Amino acid sequence: MINVVIEKDRSGKIRSFTMDGHADFAEYGQDIVCAGASAVSFGAINSIMVLTNVEPEIEQKGGGGFLRCVIPETTTGKELEKVQFLLEAMVVSLQTIEQQYGDFIKIVFKTVGGGKNA
Repeated sequence: MINVVIEKDRSGKIRSFTMDGHADFAEYGQDIVCAGASAVSFGAINSIMVLTNVEPEIEQKGGGGFLRCVIPETTTGKELEKVQFLLEAMVVSLQTIEQQYGDFIKIVFKTVGGGKNA
């Protein structure tokens, strides 16, 4: 199962997300749940980098089974608004996948830290 954790600060801003695990919906190379979740998450990261000039902290490991993206605390103002829009769009897309394939992907939300960059 792919476990997605979306971490929001107390003001409701997404500060990071983590994807861990494998969907095991189908054979490697044929797994549409994994492909969809990967495309959505990497698309969001690429969009953040290109459209906002924000460089998130990205960690990958485990042969493609782990991805963590952290938005720098220094991101504020219009850049933070743009980043939030892109991340919220990512969440909507992942939730759409979860609605259809809930046995293979699970999304949870956590509140962390403060909300000083609101």
